[in-house]
Order: sequence, then C-alpha cells, then structure tokens
Amino acid sequence: MAVSARKRIWGWYFFDWASQPYNTLLLTFIFAPYFGEVARAHFAALGMGAEAAGAAAQAYWGTGLTIAGVLIAVLAPILGAIADQSGRRMVWIWFFSACYVAGAWGLWFLLPEAGGLFWPVAFFGLGLIGMEFATIFTNALLPALGNHDEIGGISGSGFAFGYLGGVVALVLMLTLLAESGAGGRTLIGIAPLFGLDPVLREGTRAVGPFSAIWYAVFMVPFFLWVREPKVARRRLDIGAALGDLRRLLRSLLHRPSLAAYLGSAMLYRDALNGLFGFGGIYAGGVLGWSILQIGVFGIIGAVAAMVASWIGGRADRAYGPKPVIVVSILVLIAVCVIIVGLTRGGLWGIGFAEGSALPDRIFYLCGALIGGAGGSLQASSRTMMVRHTSPDRATEAFGLYALSGKATAFLAPAMIALVTALTGNQRWGVSPLIVLFGIGLVLMIRVRAEGEREG
Repeated sequence: MAVSARKRIWGWYFFDWASQPYNTLLLTFIFAPYFGEVARAHFAALGMGAEAAGAAAQAYWGTGLTIAGVLIAVLAPILGAIADQSGRRMVWIWFFSACYVAGAWGLWFLLPEAGGLFWPVAFFGLGLIGMEFATIFTNALLPALGNHDEIGGISGSGFAFGYLGGVVALVLMLTLLAESGAGGRTLIGIAPLFGLDPVLREGTRAVGPFSAIWYAVFMVPFFLWVREPKVARRRLDIGAALGDLRRLLRSLLHRPSLAAYLGSAMLYRDALNGLFGFGGIYAGGVLGWSILQIGVFGIIGAVAAMVASWIGGRADRAYGPKPVIVVSILVLIAVCVIIVGLTRGGLWGIGFAEGSALPDRIFYLCGALIGGAGGSLQASSRTMMVRHTSPDRATEAFGLYALSGKATAFLAPAMIALVTALTGNQRWGVSPLIVLFGIGLVLMIRVRAEGEREG
C-alpha cells in the first residue's frame, strides 16, 4: 500500500518521540541519579567515606559510558559504510531498536541495596548503543523525505516533536511512578501506580521498562510509514564497504567545508553535552537545589528545546542551517559566561540581597536558553550534514558525523574536572566549555553555507 509523503515524514518524526526518553529519563534526570545513589551506598558499605564513595560511583558510571562511547565511535562509520554498500538501512534500525528495548528493560533489576553494579551499567550501555546506532540510520533517511529547501524544517520539527515526547514522558514518570521524599510518594503526592513498592524503589526502577514500552509503542508509526529509498539490492561486501570508508576519510583532505564542519561539530557538540551533563551537578553544588528543583529545571529546558527546535527549523528553512548554528553557539557561550559568574551572593560582582530568589530565576533562564539553543543547534547540525552528503551515501556520512560527535566525548568532562581541581572552584570548572564553543565557532567560518551544493 502506498504511503503519502506526509505520513512518511510523520513516521520519521516518531523516532525522535520514541527515543527521546533514553536521554531525558535514563541518561539525565531519573536513572543516572538513582544509579549514583545505589552505587554510593554500595561503596560506602565497603568502608569508603562519603566523598570517596561518591567519586567511585561517578568513576564507575563514567567508565561504562566511556566504553559504550568508544564502541559507538569505532563502529558507527563502519556500520554506516556497510549499510550504504548493501543499500539497506531499515534492517539495522530493527536490530538496534531491539538493543534499545532490551537495554532499557534490564535497568529494572538495579535494586536499592544491590551489590552488583556491572549488569545495570552493561544494560544501560547496550540500550545507549542501540539508541545511537538507530539514530544514525534514521538520520540517513532524512535526505529522502523532502527537497533541499524542506529538509531544515523537517529536521527542526522532528527534534521539537522528540523533545515534546521527552517532556511528556518525564512528567508522567515524576507524577505517577517515581518516588520522591521519605514518604515514598510521587511529585503529586500519590503512591506509585500499579502497586509498585516504594521501599524497593520500584517506581523509580520502572523508568527502564517504561522507556522500553514507550519506544516499542511509538516506533509503530515509524515502521508502518517510513520507507527506504528504492535502490538496487547489492550483495554485502565488507571489504568494499571498508574501502569506501577509507576513501571517504581520505576525501576530507580535499573537502575543506566538510572537514571544517566535522571539526566544528565535534567541539561544540562535546561542549553542549558537557553543559547538559553539568547542569544538575552545578545546581545542586552551587545553588543548593533539591531534586525537585532540578526536575523542574529539566522540564523547563526540554520545553524550551521543543519550542526552539521548531522555531529553529523554520529559520533553517528560511536562512539555512549555518546562521542558526552560529547564533545558537553565541547564546550558549553567553550562558557559560553567566554560569561561571553566578553565585548565591551575586553575578560577576553585582550583589544580590540575602535570600534573594534572583540566582534561581537566572539559572532557570539559563536552563531555558541551554535547552532552546541546544535543541536548535542539534537540529540544524543534522541539516548541515545533509548538505554535505547525498541520499545514497547518507548512512556512511552520518556514521562519520556520529564518530566526530564521540571522538572527543571525554574532552569536556576531563577539562571540567581538571580546571575544577586546579582552581578548587566548581563554577570556574565550566569555563573550558567557553573555549570549546569558541573554537567550534571559529571553525564554522570555513564551512560553506550550502555545504557541498555550492559551486
């Protein structure tokens, strides 16, 4: 049965909606903090002090993410080349979707007093790999969804729809399932649904199965409506695929716009990920925020990202992705400058009254700007990559794009840790992100506005 172009686009949007909870619920606001809590208790039970236990928990989690990140970085361009060489992409999306669901579901088994931390991290890594690789192959379908002038709007709308899904999922988890406070109640004061036991943290642990079910349900429109571009099926030749990848990497020497863009994106995406990951820690350490306030901060950022991604998509369609990327980076640099200078007592020497709510309001505003500029930046980055490839080589190109996004994933956290240790100041630890964003902005000067479509 024929599927209309509009349905194909909406089906493609549903991948962003289905997959976003892995970032929102698992990586940032619910499972990662819960894992940290369990891991700290585990290491404390082994005789470590509170500070040492916290450091050990963070190191354990970081090691797991690093291993997953290395696997993604190494395999992404290879799998992309293989998919392009064979002409098949949907089969890979099915496979990595299964990894997503299995990995997310496995998080249920992290009990509050469990001694084994390996399997929760392994399951999380499996789901993360599934999400990242599925994203590569769905991104590769973007060039076939519209013409040159439509791609920016489609990409931005997809991100906006995805962020909306993240907001809805986060609100549902916080209000209906996840326990908060000593009473074991959700944020609206009710017991977790379905008789989940607060003592065993079943409401919070349900975030894994919830994310898995969410993904499985909302990927149905994607698999029903999205179609691969019709190409001749070719016998898989891994040697030829790797040869194509080597030629692609060598071609960067003669493709200055693409090389500059990948370098720029590598740095500003790393800085953005560092900013996303640091927000909650900063709010707790510098401003003394509670988990509830951090959750509200997350919702504000996600809503702002949803709205800004849609607006950015319209701007992308009207002016192209490069201006959107540049403006977004400038906004994020300004946010970092504010964060470095913000304390309970003032902002860059401008004092606040004792007990003033102004620092909280400023940081809530920063959250909105981070979400808004970050959402627009990611959506237009995807569009700019499309302008540097063709539909038949899209998976390979987005594999390379994924590699550039993971190759220096360690850089932002390492720089933050180093500067924080040298200065003994949590706020100044953010300052390296200004440098990363700045270098990324400079490299964008060499990127052609129309990518490789320019004459």
